[in-house]
Order: sequence, then C-alpha cells, then structure tokens
Amino acid sequence: MELQEFLAHVDSGAVIEGGSEPHRFMHDAAQAAFAVTAELNSGYRTPDEVRALLERLTGRPVEESVTVFPPFHSEFGKNLHLGRDVFINLGCRFQDTGGITIGDGTLIGHGSTLTTLDHAVDPHRRADMVPAPVRIGRKVWLGAGVTVVPGVTIGDGAIVGAGAVVTKDVAPDSIVAGVPARLVRMTGYDAGRAEPQ
Repeated sequence: MELQEFLAHVDSGAVIEGGSEPHRFMHDAAQAAFAVTAELNSGYRTPDEVRALLERLTGRPVEESVTVFPPFHSEFGKNLHLGRDVFINLGCRFQDTGGITIGDGTLIGHGSTLTTLDHAVDPHRRADMVPAPVRIGRKVWLGAGVTVVPGVTIGDGAIVGAGAVVTKDVAPDSIVAGVPARLVRMTGYDAGRAEPQ
C-alpha cells in the first residue's frame, strides 16, 4: 500500500480493520514517525532544526513562522497539517493518522493530546479503528493539558480551558472548559478582527 492510497482510505472515514493491509501500513508508518520524533526529542535542536525534522515527519514544507517546543510526539506525521504562526508548547501528543489540521495563528498548550482514531465497540473487533479528523481553526488557543477526541472541529478564535476534554465541536469565538468541555461564554471578539465587537 502507498501513502496516498492509505490517506484516501482514512480520509473517507473507512474502518482500518485489525490485521489488514491498511493496519500494517499504519504500523510501519508509525515506526518511521517514531524515528523522527526520537531524533527531535533526544537533545537540543535549534528552531531551524526542529522545522526540518517536522518537514521530514509530515512530508511537506513547514512555514518558518511555526514553532514547536520539544518534546513532541506524533505516531504518523503524514496527516498533520500546520498553518502559519502555529505554536505548539512542550509535551504535546498528536495521533494524526485520521488527520489533524491546525489553522494559522493557533496556540497549543503544554501537554495537549489530539486524537483521531476510535476503536470498535464490539470487543471481537476491538483492533479495528475508525478514523475521524480533528480540525482546529485560526487563532484558537488550547490551554495546557487539553484533550481533543476524534472528529472534533474547533472554530476560529475559540479558547479551550486548561485540562478540558473536548468531545463535541466548539463554535467560533467561544470559550469552553471542563470535562466534558462546555460553553463558558463567547469571547466578544471576531477571529478576523483585533478589537471586541
């Protein structure tokens, strides 16, 4: 199986059956991703070196304005899309097999986890996985220790409080917090503007 064939499979939302060819491809790709992240996390790296390793991990150019503070972990890499001016703080874990897109100007706090695969409910099929992408809009701020589950979209300008578990879509320009995350209030800002409305 080739990368583009695998990405088409997961982008369609098709099940990755345990023991199948896509499942084996995913595990082999994980080993390649672990080799890159091990290099990234094994000592001091300049910002340019970090970006070069992120380009190896993702297989695409990474904007000079992107900043990632290691350690950083990803178990696939090739379905991770980073916009301009993205900042990812220490200790984040991205399970990007199902697709993670992070919009321009977004901040990801310490120790946040983004997940994109669910396991089958049927215990006889527990090794099967269902991919669902995580989409994070522009100028979003995830506080420290946020968990985002598969299939969630977080709208432009939203804020997610530290320690929140995001199980449902988050509206643009809203503030959510808690487990599970719930609306606290609207920000009063439009993500495309610099002043309150």
